[in-house]
Amino acid sequence: MSKATTAIGYHKNLPVSDPESLTSQQVDVPVPGPHDLLVEVQAVSVNPVDVKLRAGASADGFRVLGFDAAGTVRDVGANVTLFRPGDEVFYAGSIDRPGTNQQLHLVDERIVGPKPTAVSFADAASLPLTAITAWESLFDRFGLTSQSSGTLLVAGATGGVGSVMLQLAEALLPGVRVVATASDAERERWVRELGAEEVVNHHADLAAQVLDVAPDGVDWLFTAHSEGQIETYAQIVRPFGQIVAIDDGPRDVSALKPKSIAWHWELMFTRPLYQTPDMIEQHHLLNQVSRLLDDGRLRPTTTRTLTPITPETLREAHQQIEEGRVVGKIVLHDWP
Repeated sequence: MSKATTAIGYHKNLPVSDPESLTSQQVDVPVPGPHDLLVEVQAVSVNPVDVKLRAGASADGFRVLGFDAAGTVRDVGANVTLFRPGDEVFYAGSIDRPGTNQQLHLVDERIVGPKPTAVSFADAASLPLTAITAWESLFDRFGLTSQSSGTLLVAGATGGVGSVMLQLAEALLPGVRVVATASDAERERWVRELGAEEVVNHHADLAAQVLDVAPDGVDWLFTAHSEGQIETYAQIVRPFGQIVAIDDGPRDVSALKPKSIAWHWELMFTRPLYQTPDMIEQHHLLNQVSRLLDDGRLRPTTTRTLTPITPETLREAHQQIEEGRVVGKIVLHDWP
């Protein structure tokens, strides 16, 4: 195996229009730690976190971005038990390690799942980060089970996480009625195809629309865009209801107190960042996601593919996400 591999990253924070905002260079092939897999990356997808880091996070040298990946295991660490060389895998990595935008990449086996056989590497790469986030929101933060009943509002339903959450609710939560937000006819079709039973337009009077379809309020509210929305959420969530948010920034949630509404943050990097005792749960949930894909109960959320994986195609994907109009996921596959 070569001693160097191609990686794409940044040295300093620059506008995506600048050719130096993402560049390619040769880096040493990383050596697996005890629980690591060395993966030959065949496809990646781009998430809002990539854009946020490129624009504002210190590089401290050359920082390689990318979280979602699908590829083939080429080497394993001494204590690896879950995979072996030749296995096809998919995963979302960790924010405290070099990213997946490189041909050979290290990842802890405990946050990796077997690639579903029914879909391509490109489509598999559309799912890990969003599927983990959606799964942990529904089943860990909300604590939902197959016996749960009530109404779930998914705000930001056309994004990557929302697009998976709608499908997981449809497949695994038969007693949960799902209301999704969408801003136009195209997006309404998208969320209905993925399992939404009711659709409301978040550009109009959200509270009035939600209370029209759920007069007593919703039991659970997932949000990708909570800033400036807390007062509205206080109106539309029932007493003792729950909210999960995945966006950033401090929030004054005091308006939720009269109804004793619970507020949860969800960050899918928490388990690998803190090496929590239950870190392997991400492996287990990706196993289940893989089976759902192979059974046809879950579908990839790819809406655009770019090839090959280069600084130019990655900059194009970043620009589209910055413009805020992406439905589903942008995926890149194959190296030059």
